[in-house]
Amino acid sequence: MPLQHREPLPAPPAYGVSTVAEVLTSSAAALGVDGFTNVLSLPASRRVAVVMVDGLGMTLLKKYAAHAPFLRESLDSARVLSSAFPSTTAASLASLGTGLPPGQHGMVGYDVLDPAQDRVVNMLGRWDAGVDPLAWQPHPTVFERVAGHLPVVTVSQPRFADSPMTRAALRGGLFVGANTIHARVDAAAEQLVKAGNMLMYFYVNDLDKAGHRHGVNSREWVRALEDLDAALKLLARRVPSDTLLLLTADHGMVDVPASQRIDYSERSELVEGVAHTGGEARMLHLYLDAGLGQADRDALAARWDEAYGTRAWIITRDEAVAQGYFGEVSDVVLPRIGDLLVLAREGIALTDGRRVQAAAFDMVGQHGSLTRAERDIPLLTVTKPAGGPRRTSGTGARRG
Repeated sequence: MPLQHREPLPAPPAYGVSTVAEVLTSSAAALGVDGFTNVLSLPASRRVAVVMVDGLGMTLLKKYAAHAPFLRESLDSARVLSSAFPSTTAASLASLGTGLPPGQHGMVGYDVLDPAQDRVVNMLGRWDAGVDPLAWQPHPTVFERVAGHLPVVTVSQPRFADSPMTRAALRGGLFVGANTIHARVDAAAEQLVKAGNMLMYFYVNDLDKAGHRHGVNSREWVRALEDLDAALKLLARRVPSDTLLLLTADHGMVDVPASQRIDYSERSELVEGVAHTGGEARMLHLYLDAGLGQADRDALAARWDEAYGTRAWIITRDEAVAQGYFGEVSDVVLPRIGDLLVLAREGIALTDGRRVQAAAFDMVGQHGSLTRAERDIPLLTVTKPAGGPRRTSGTGARRG
């Protein structure tokens, strides 16, 4: 039986309307590729470059706009989109890359249950050897669909060229690796100048790394933002005049003080009846013992509510699906979602100390939940094509 929530549940991401999942599909439509719908009403363009800044939530961009004078010029006209749910890289980049909600692409958290193996598997940097990325996420990517019509280029760190995450959700087109952001600017400008038409994906993760390690209120994070601003100013000067240069993000971030990074596994009553734990520290997946009866399931949810209900939303999988948090959920994806979900509302991070390294408790910046600071992401038009007629975008039956 669902709990009586102490605070109203947050609204779900508006999948198909204004989320990270619509950025590349609308870009493809703006390029005139059939089969995509330009739901974000992007201007028609010969070249579109999407800069994905890992961890740059809209709340943070506004707060530190003085440190990003170039991007600040585009801030007044920026749109606020939503990350996927959970507000984490694996879910949002998969939605960006496929145009689908997590309930369809199946990457529903940082680490989630693989029902076939009955164990929790990582969805980001350390994929399980028993998980085939193309089987886990079998839907064609936007890049694969566009590559049959015009050049597609990814500019990112070399180590991501053949990563499981890339193969699962960002496969297709040419991959150009460059280690530093300024080297990536050089590579991106070179590729855009060479092509008559192009869809480009440009990935930056310096802010995310600084935020996790030092916090989003740190000098290190601000310095990374300043470096990003300078790099994109240079890129904007070097791209051809008919280029649409966009900036977006996969999630925001909040700082969690050390005293609020909690090992919930130390409380036996919170893990009794739990077979597996997964997700992120601000959005837990709790997978319950298969033989646990409904009364015991309700009792476990009540214990979680008693412990953290004033600081988090405690919801069942059925509630999450009904609320639309994962979008439409396929039968294959459904068991990858926890039976019980814990979404942090206040400044806490809840971690199962039995299954993580001690360094996990040193992480300052956190994300995963549906607070505005975590879910709100920007869509900035950094440059747009100069003049020229607006092209009618493709609107095929398949929704991007």
